Amino acid sequence: MPAVALIAGLAKRRTILRAAGAVVMTLILMAAFAFCAAVAVLGANSAARAASVCSSVRLSDQPAASAAARIVRSGSQAPVNLSTRQLAVAKDYVSIGRQLGVPRDGQIIAIMMALQESSLRVLANANVPASLSYPNDGAGSDHDSLGSAQQRPAAGWGTVEQLMDSTYNVRAFYGGPGGPNHGSPRGLLDIGGWQSMTKGQAAQAVQVSAFPELYARWEPEATAIVAALDGGTTPAPCIDTPTGSASATPSAGLSQIRKDILRFTQAGVGGSYVWGGTAFKAWDCSGYVQWIYRQAGINLPRVEQWRVGTRTENPQPGDLVVQNAQGPNNWGHVGIYAGDSMMYSALNPSVGTLLHPIAWNSDTAYFDLLT
Repeated sequence: MPAVALIAGLAKRRTILRAAGAVVMTLILMAAFAFCAAVAVLGANSAARAASVCSSVRLSDQPAASAAARIVRSGSQAPVNLSTRQLAVAKDYVSIGRQLGVPRDGQIIAIMMALQESSLRVLANANVPASLSYPNDGAGSDHDSLGSAQQRPAAGWGTVEQLMDSTYNVRAFYGGPGGPNHGSPRGLLDIGGWQSMTKGQAAQAVQVSAFPELYARWEPEATAIVAALDGGTTPAPCIDTPTGSASATPSAGLSQIRKDILRFTQAGVGGSYVWGGTAFKAWDCSGYVQWIYRQAGINLPRVEQWRVGTRTENPQPGDLVVQNAQGPNNWGHVGIYAGDSMMYSALNPSVGTLLHPIAWNSDTAYFDLLT
């Protein structure tokens, strides 16, 4: 009996030891899972912080040939890139505004205006041949409008030589006691009560544009640009880049002509944005669309290509996408619908021609040019 009791005791002890070991192992595994979860949470928080850091203007140290400044906005909106020349024009508006004692809101209004009027570029004008002999960032064709503020010699803003000078444009727009036009035409500082207006209304009070509602849409970008330039420092470049690979677009069920249009559209990805350009991979948005359809045997007008199509609420890949309304039945940007809320377009001089979300621009409509 004593032997039997001893054996039973040993067996019971082994059972207790096994149970204890299982408990210890369970506790270790639980601790490991808890650690991994904590690491995951920390990683997510770090990613969120990184994303937050990227939601502002970054002035990079890249070579002058690449983008000199980049605004990465939250959500699915397009990054706004500034070339070296655009950055120089923006600096003129901010630095001269500061010298004149223009408050930050006034500087933001000036940048909003220049983004809308010229995309922060000093533009010559094909209607004013003399302007083409001065240094410029491209040529427009609106009446006799010149420079970054698109001011007109015929309206008394200055001579051709003066309006092709970036710093003159800035001083003319701000106006005030030291302004070159002495209140006629009126600059911002000559407008009584401008600080009580919305920023878009204040810009319109100076510019007297046919499309006054368009200035307000640039306020977020202008605010970020002024904040970056007014800080006087150069933050580290943001590593985020625009989505824009030429991934294959689903073509099942599409007609042959739509498949051909998509094939030619994808062939143009990577092209440069050239204001007024129509050559292969050296085009603006409407030049890109015109080239695509020409390859498919369809000749489109150089601009306002939607006028030869039919508006549709059910677009198919290959249809026209128009964006950035500038008035009734008039849009400022055009591209090709790719499906799945994506489009191809020659977007701007900094990112060129790429596949990107439709939501990067506003006021979107679709036109079928094939029925």
